[in-house]
Parts: sequence; structure tokens; C-alpha cells
Amino acid sequence: MSKILLGSRFAACVSRARRARRACRLAALVVAMFIGAPALAAEQRPNIVLILADDVGFSDLGAYGSEIATPHIDALAATGTLFTNFHASPMCAPSRAMLLTGMESHLAGVGNLPESTPLAHRGRPGYLGRLGDDVVTVATVLKEAGYRTYMTGKWHLGHGAGALPDARGFDRSFALDASGADNWEKKSYLPIYDDADWFEDGEPADLPDDFYSSRFLVDKLIDYIVDDGDAAEPFFAYLAFQAIHIPLQAPAELVRKYEGVYEAGWEALRAARVRGLVERGLIAPVTVPGEAPAGLRDWSSLNARERRLHAQSMAVNAAMLESMDQHIGRLIAHLGVTGELANTVFIVLSDNGPEPAAPTDMPGFGLWLRWVGYNRDVETLGGKGSYAFIGPEFARAGAAPGAFFKFHAGEGGQRVPLIVSGAGLPASGMTHSFAFITDIAPTILALTGAAPIEQLAGRPVKPMTGRSLLRVLESPGQRVYGDDDAVAIEAAGNAAVYKGRYKLVRNMPPLGDGAWQLHDLDSDPGENLDLAQALPEKLAELQADYRAYAQRTGVLEVPDGYRQMRQIAINRVYDTLGRQGIVMVLIAGALLLCALFALVGLRLSRSWR
Repeated sequence: MSKILLGSRFAACVSRARRARRACRLAALVVAMFIGAPALAAEQRPNIVLILADDVGFSDLGAYGSEIATPHIDALAATGTLFTNFHASPMCAPSRAMLLTGMESHLAGVGNLPESTPLAHRGRPGYLGRLGDDVVTVATVLKEAGYRTYMTGKWHLGHGAGALPDARGFDRSFALDASGADNWEKKSYLPIYDDADWFEDGEPADLPDDFYSSRFLVDKLIDYIVDDGDAAEPFFAYLAFQAIHIPLQAPAELVRKYEGVYEAGWEALRAARVRGLVERGLIAPVTVPGEAPAGLRDWSSLNARERRLHAQSMAVNAAMLESMDQHIGRLIAHLGVTGELANTVFIVLSDNGPEPAAPTDMPGFGLWLRWVGYNRDVETLGGKGSYAFIGPEFARAGAAPGAFFKFHAGEGGQRVPLIVSGAGLPASGMTHSFAFITDIAPTILALTGAAPIEQLAGRPVKPMTGRSLLRVLESPGQRVYGDDDAVAIEAAGNAAVYKGRYKLVRNMPPLGDGAWQLHDLDSDPGENLDLAQALPEKLAELQADYRAYAQRTGVLEVPDGYRQMRQIAINRVYDTLGRQGIVMVLIAGALLLCALFALVGLRLSRSWR
């Protein structure tokens, strides 16, 4: 394809983005009319709508410079505060644990993905695979304070009695307990799951024939709110979308909108995203984006068929994100009609950076796809029965300008969008103040006036480790973390310490080298220049901070040779067989060995005759 044609594609894309920004400004005016004056919050406690997107990168939303149309989220950003320096865990379950509890992930019991936790770590205090009994969710706190509490969407914080949302403070819930699932039907998306297990109020539930995840989750949440429509109490709603987690699936009319947009490839998209971030003032013009990890492909190395499949996969990704935004718009519109919007605060964020996995690279995965009825036909990609993903190269574009992506502690895996907007909060624009995902729960308590719970059912409850961001929301130039405050994270061996302008980081193999690096994020947000040798005292200081954090929270180092994807397969085999199954395999092996010896003995006896 000629450069002129490629340029025209991106020109059309920019035109769409400009139209989306005009729509955003119009939507912002509509939202502003409903949200009203700050004095309203003093009269009554606000509703809280906590919206968690899945695997949405730092530059994926329109408000963050993207070509993807997200006008309703952009409108919230225009009437609230947009964070440019907000961080989560690089993995979903630890992030979700911290989001809901305000507690560091190991202290909450979810230090790693349950699916990839080393067998030797399982059951240890920081690796329960579910929320611990000594922590409470923000839903529990708000329920004790008189709030109605609802949850719809992906849970991924344990399964079975006592681990689902109904046992964790939610009055009503419709939850997926796995790491993901199909968006068009009740179907597993990975061979590590036998089924897609959905639960309503703790009981197994089926899905309607016309199911599409983003639409259904908003419909169900609206139903819960309507059912309690006469209640005088405010509500807390946790809306956890499957968008834009694998498998990428979206309505055909939206997919068509983005066809051709990504034909220039991932390098061109990453460059365009960086320009968008600079134009909106989210990053400095002199920012040098992070370098690509070794082993990633150049767009020019692909043949025509591969390029078409990858470009179409990215089109589905964009369509799925726009669809999520449309359904958020429906929720906003509903609250506007019922009069609740003027007293509602929205918090929108992502759990980690973009998903780099390319499942079909795993041996046998293509066979499994065909076995369970999935296809990767480019003509129907995004529809029912299709299976799309963007892979590491387009994931890197979504993480711009950061290094790496999901599963890694580089900025591309941890720096994600955060927008807070609504009742009683000023339209502050943007803040560059550092913030962490454990800060969301304390911020919600500050907004609602709810007091933390110190005991529950006679058991002491751990205090939250996060800090309220209310000061930043009221004045974006304020900070809640000083230059001497260290904030650390660890997940599957990937680790980081943030302290002032410096970051200590370790990215594990195969894409990382497992060595500690030191970066100055103020001057080098792309993490290109390792200062470990130039600043040995600062390196030692942050390493000491990490050791203190690991000891305080119960971090266990991953075993030598640990690989997260391989551990998922090992755990699946172990869980399928179970301890009794393993014993039976050993017994069967012993019997087979005895039979073999008997056969050999029989043959020898015959030869001696």
C-alpha cells in the first residue's frame, strides 16, 4: 500500500477523532447540566459508580489522545479530573484486590494471578487466590454506612461460597469468577477453564440468548438500581467490564467503522498515540517513548494476509472499546432521567496495561479453538464464534509512551487511565500527581464520609494502605505522596518501587532480564536510560525500600526458571488431576510397571523351556 494511501487512512482517523472530540464537548455540556454545583455534595451523600475497564492502555481512550471514539468517558474527563501519573498492578487480579480493599495486594491475599501462582506459594497468606478474611471491600464499608451496593462484571477474586461478591459486601451481583470469558455466549475463552462460570447473588446463573457482555452488564446494573428505585439510600455500583480483554469481540457495525484505520501498522499507531498525548498535554513534547523489547516484529516483516488479520484485530479492539463507552453512556442517560446523575460520582480506570498475549502461538491452541467452535476468519472477526487478540506489538502501541505492557512492571504495564468526575467535584482538568490503585477505596470513603471498619464479625480488619486523593481532586497541583514516600508493587516476580521522581523496576523473562534498573521518570518516562551505575546510592536506597516492602507484605520470590505462562499450564494439569488424581496416576503407573515386569518374566520363562 502506498504511503499516500496510508496517510489518507490516518487522516481519516484524525478526522474521526476530531468529530469525537466535538461530540465529547457536547456531551460534557449535557453531563455538566446534570452534575450541578459542588454544594450539592454537602447536602447528601453521593452515589458512586466505579467503572473498571479490562486491559485498557494509557493511550487507548479518546481523552488520552486516542483515535478511538469514547465520547462519554471523555465528557466525564472534561467535567472532572484526568490523571496522567496513575498506576496499577501489571496484572488484573492483584489490581482488583487493591481497588476494592485499598490494601496492598499480598496483604489482601492476592499477590499473583491465581492461575499462575507457583504451587509452593499456594495457600500462603499473600497467595490465597481470593480476598483474605482480615480485609474488607469498600462495598462492605459502604453497606455498613447505609449504602445500597451492586456489582456486575468480572470478579476474579475467588470462587465458591464465601469468596464471591455476595459475601464481600454486595447486595446484588452478577459476576464472572474467572479471568475472562466469551462476550457473545456462556463459553470459556481458554482451555484452563471448563466453562464460563457466572453467578447471580452467589448462585450459578445462565446468560440470555441475546447476550453481549458490555450491554448486558449495564442492563443488569440498571435493573438492580431500578428494583430499589424507591430507596432513599445512595448506592455504590461496581461495573467491571470484560472490554477489552481477550477474546476481542464487538458489534459488526462498529468493527466496520475502524476497518482500514490500522493498515499502517503498529509503529505508525504508536507514533500517532504519542503525538496525541503530547497535543493534549499529558506528556512532555521531549518525551522519548520506551524501546521495544527484543523479539517483537516489524510491521514490514509481515505478509499481506498477516497484516490484514492484525489490522482487523485492532479494529475489533477499537470497536469493543467504543461499544463499552456507548453502554456507559446509556447508564449516564438512565441516571439523568431518574434524577440521580446530579448526585453521582464516576470513577473510571483500567486494571493494567494492554494485553500482549498471542494465544495461538502456544502449541495446540489452534486445535483447541477449532474443537470448542472458535474461528479466526478475518471476514467475521469480532462476531459470535470469532476469536481475536492484538498481540504484543499493537499492545505496545496502546501502552504508549511506556515500556512493556500487561504482565510487566514497565510503565506500559502499570501506568493506566484514571478519570474522576461528578457531584461536588470541580472540573480540575488534569493532574500529574502520582497516584496508586490502593488510593481509590480511601478516596471513595472520603467522598461518602464513610468510616473505615476496624472489626467485622469479631475479627480485626487490616487498615487500608492507600491514601485519599480528595485533596488532588479539589486542587490538581496537590500531592498525596512526597519525595520520600516509597510505593512498591510485586506480581509474579515483576516488581517496582516508586519514590519521588525515581523508579526501581524489575521485568522478568522472557522479555525482561530479571535485573533491577533505576529510572528517572520525570525526565525519562519511557524508561530508556538505566541509572543504576550512575546513581549507586539511590539504587541501594530503593532496593532497601523494596526489601522492607517485601518483608512487610509477605512477598515470596518466584522459583528459579519461573515462567508465568508455563506455570498456568502446570497448575491446570495439577488442578485437573488433583492430589487424588496424581495418586491414581502413580498407582496406575506402578500397575503398568508390574504388568510390564510380568510380561517380561513370562517371555523369559518361555525362553527357558
